[in-house]
Amino acid sequence: MIKGMHGIVFTPEAEAARAFTKDKLGFAHVDAGDGWLIFDIPKAEFAFHPGTDTHHEISFWCDDIEVTMTELRAKGVEFKSPVQDQGFGLVTTFAMPGSAEVVLYEPRHPQP
Repeated sequence: MIKGMHGIVFTPEAEAARAFTKDKLGFAHVDAGDGWLIFDIPKAEFAFHPGTDTHHEISFWCDDIEVTMTELRAKGVEFKSPVQDQGFGLVTTFAMPGSAEVVLYEPRHPQP
Protein backbone atom coordinates (compact mmCIF):
# COMPACT_ATOMS: atom_id res chain seq x y z
CA MET A 1 0.00 0.00 0.00
CA ILE A 2 1.25 3.48 -0.82
CA LYS A 3 2.08 5.36 2.37
CA GLY A 4 3.21 8.73 1.05
CA MET A 5 4.74 10.72 -1.76
CA HIS A 6 8.32 11.85 -2.39
CA GLY A 7 8.72 14.77 -4.77
CA ILE A 8 12.02 15.87 -6.30
CA VAL A 9 12.99 19.11 -8.02
CA PHE A 10 16.11 18.75 -10.17
CA THR A 11 18.05 21.99 -10.33
CA PRO A 12 21.63 23.21 -10.75
CA GLU A 13 20.96 25.32 -7.62
CA ALA A 14 20.05 22.43 -5.29
CA GLU A 15 22.11 23.70 -2.36
CA ALA A 16 20.51 27.16 -2.50
CA ALA A 17 17.03 25.63 -2.86
CA ARG A 18 17.65 23.41 0.18
CA ALA A 19 18.81 26.39 2.25
CA PHE A 20 15.77 28.43 1.14
CA THR A 21 13.37 25.63 2.06
CA LYS A 22 15.03 25.08 5.43
CA ASP A 23 15.68 28.69 6.44
CA LYS A 24 12.90 30.68 4.81
CA LEU A 25 10.02 28.20 4.58
CA GLY A 26 11.03 26.55 7.86
CA PHE A 27 10.35 22.95 6.81
CA ALA A 28 11.63 20.27 9.16
CA HIS A 29 14.16 17.97 7.51
CA VAL A 30 16.59 15.13 7.89
CA ASP A 31 20.05 14.92 6.36
CA ALA A 32 20.22 11.74 4.29
CA GLY A 33 23.99 12.18 4.10
CA ASP A 34 26.41 14.68 2.58
CA GLY A 35 23.91 17.54 2.92
CA TRP A 36 21.14 15.83 0.97
CA LEU A 37 18.18 17.21 2.91
CA ILE A 38 14.80 15.50 2.77
CA PHE A 39 12.01 17.79 3.90
CA ASP A 40 8.94 16.87 5.89
CA ILE A 41 6.11 18.54 4.06
CA PRO A 42 3.00 19.47 5.99
CA LYS A 43 -0.27 17.90 4.88
CA ALA A 44 -0.34 17.29 1.13
CA GLU A 45 -2.83 16.84 -1.70
CA PHE A 46 -2.44 15.46 -5.22
CA ALA A 47 -4.71 16.29 -8.16
CA PHE A 48 -5.00 16.15 -11.94
CA HIS A 49 -6.29 19.15 -13.89
CA PRO A 50 -7.26 19.27 -17.57
CA GLY A 51 -4.87 21.13 -19.85
CA THR A 52 -3.53 21.41 -23.36
CA ASP A 53 0.01 20.46 -22.30
CA THR A 54 1.66 18.32 -19.64
CA HIS A 55 3.50 20.00 -16.79
CA HIS A 56 3.87 19.90 -13.01
CA GLU A 57 3.26 22.61 -10.46
CA ILE A 58 4.26 22.97 -6.83
CA SER A 59 1.80 24.78 -4.59
CA PHE A 60 1.77 25.46 -0.88
CA TRP A 61 -1.37 26.52 0.94
CA CYS A 62 -1.96 28.54 4.08
CA ASP A 63 -4.82 29.69 6.32
CA ASP A 64 -4.28 33.43 5.78
CA ILE A 65 -2.37 34.51 2.69
CA GLU A 66 -1.69 38.08 3.83
CA VAL A 67 -0.28 36.98 7.21
CA THR A 68 1.82 34.26 5.55
CA MET A 69 3.18 36.68 2.94
CA THR A 70 4.16 39.14 5.69
CA GLU A 71 5.97 36.36 7.61
CA LEU A 72 7.79 35.14 4.48
CA ARG A 73 8.75 38.64 3.31
CA ALA A 74 10.36 39.20 6.72
CA LYS A 75 12.57 36.19 5.90
CA GLY A 76 13.51 37.59 2.48
CA VAL A 77 11.04 35.72 0.28
CA GLU A 78 10.29 37.66 -2.91
CA PHE A 79 6.74 37.47 -4.25
CA LYS A 80 6.40 37.58 -8.02
CA SER A 81 2.70 38.35 -8.40
CA PRO A 82 -0.02 40.19 -6.53
CA VAL A 83 -2.67 38.17 -4.73
CA GLN A 84 -5.46 37.22 -7.13
CA ASP A 85 -8.84 35.69 -6.41
CA GLN A 86 -8.95 32.56 -8.59
CA GLY A 87 -12.31 31.34 -7.27
CA PHE A 88 -10.83 28.23 -5.69
CA GLY A 89 -8.70 30.49 -3.48
CA LEU A 90 -6.48 33.55 -3.13
CA VAL A 91 -3.26 32.98 -5.10
CA THR A 92 0.23 34.47 -5.46
CA THR A 93 3.64 33.16 -6.51
CA PHE A 94 7.14 33.40 -5.09
CA ALA A 95 10.60 32.57 -6.33
CA MET A 96 12.73 29.68 -5.07
CA PRO A 97 16.39 29.33 -6.04
CA GLY A 98 16.90 27.12 -9.05
CA SER A 99 13.25 26.50 -9.83
CA ALA A 100 10.23 28.04 -11.42
CA GLU A 101 7.86 30.16 -9.42
CA VAL A 102 5.97 28.38 -6.67
CA VAL A 103 2.29 28.98 -5.91
CA LEU A 104 1.09 30.05 -2.46
CA TYR A 105 -2.63 30.07 -1.91
CA GLU A 106 -5.38 30.35 0.65
CA PRO A 107 -7.83 27.64 -0.46
CA ARG A 108 -11.57 27.98 -0.64
CA HIS A 109 -12.12 24.46 -1.96
CA PRO A 110 -12.87 21.37 0.15
CA GLN A 111 -9.76 19.62 1.40
CA PRO A 112 -9.37 15.91 2.07
